[in-house]
Amino acid sequence: TETSHSKPLCPLRRYKAVWLIFFILGLGTLLPWNFFMTAREYFISRLADPEETSHFSNETGEAALSPSYLQSMFDNFMTLCAMVPLLIFTCLNSFIHQRIPQQIRISGSLVAIGLVFLVTAIMVKVAMEPLPFFVFTMISIVFINSFGAILQSSLFGLAGLLPASYTAPIMSGQGLAGTFAALAMIFSIAIGAQQPESFIGYFTTACVAIVLAMFSYILLPRMVRLCHPGGEGCGDMGPLHITAQGLWPTSTPAWLWVMAVSVCFVFTVTIGVFPSITAKSPSPPSAGLYFIPVSCFLLFNVFDWTGRSLTALFTWPGKDSCLLPVMVALRVIFIPLFMLCNVQPRDYLPVVFSHDAWYIIFMIFFSISNGYLASLCMCFGPKKVLAHEAETAGAVMAFFLSLGLALGAAVSFLFRMLI
Repeated sequence: TETSHSKPLCPLRRYKAVWLIFFILGLGTLLPWNFFMTAREYFISRLADPEETSHFSNETGEAALSPSYLQSMFDNFMTLCAMVPLLIFTCLNSFIHQRIPQQIRISGSLVAIGLVFLVTAIMVKVAMEPLPFFVFTMISIVFINSFGAILQSSLFGLAGLLPASYTAPIMSGQGLAGTFAALAMIFSIAIGAQQPESFIGYFTTACVAIVLAMFSYILLPRMVRLCHPGGEGCGDMGPLHITAQGLWPTSTPAWLWVMAVSVCFVFTVTIGVFPSITAKSPSPPSAGLYFIPVSCFLLFNVFDWTGRSLTALFTWPGKDSCLLPVMVALRVIFIPLFMLCNVQPRDYLPVVFSHDAWYIIFMIFFSISNGYLASLCMCFGPKKVLAHEAETAGAVMAFFLSLGLALGAAVSFLFRMLI
């Protein structure tokens, strides 16, 4: 029968439409972070001292150091202000998801993120001193990632109640978010990189994408009927209730923790070097302004998306294979590889891989392994617990994903200092 009291929430029809909606919602979870991260050159250019720019140097050394410091450490502070709120609010969502309806958490987060982007687009035309602009930017990043955490955790919790194939489109959509942002940035450079006004269109594009995600979520109840585990039978999608107490599932097989720690480690390694180290590679004269947007951001996101999408075709190694955590652990080799590339400025380590081809090769394997392994872990995690605990397990996996992002942001300061 269609009614089930023991099985997790399940879609009954319109599989492809629901898959596409989860894909678009996945796009919406990481689009804000990727648009801010990819626009780093815009933010860094606005942190330049106006007096220093006009008169080369007409101030004391101490005064000139402040904007220089803000510019040089922008990537690290941006990552920290993004990932710490992401961790905190993912953890909070694990407690509030039983008290606040899922519709409010998801739709409210999308509205808030859209408003932040709208304000950011308006601020392109507002002149500000470097320090106030830096503070405003960091506050904006905190806001979008706080709401993004609630959105992401809620989506993974919902997908945990559905077949594993519905976690895959979220992960794939998140991968597309970075590609979309990188292409939008390259287009902005092409139409006038030196004109700040071109970034009005850049941030407005993000607003349009968020609106698309809102409409997609509104359509979701019409595309799928969900069987409520609490005895309500089948009906329209309402608040999603779980029976687990608190944050952790009541049954915790060891392999759930293996998947959780694995996804944490994947993103610790990734955010530890991207973009705080990878974006510091100097552009060759022939590439000009396009080198970092293309070889760092576009290349990473295209192959990250490729890796995430591969899980829709095959899931090797299997969910019970010991090879998966081994493959995750081996990614640590990318940290010294990127540190030994031509990253500038540097004080301690020598440049071993000076040719840009090495940087590009490392980036390809780095990004495709990130997308593939993270997606596998997120798909397998909720399947390690009892059916009625699947949503909570999905939220736990999202928490460990966010923990990895926050740890990566913290260790990025250390990795940068070691260079």
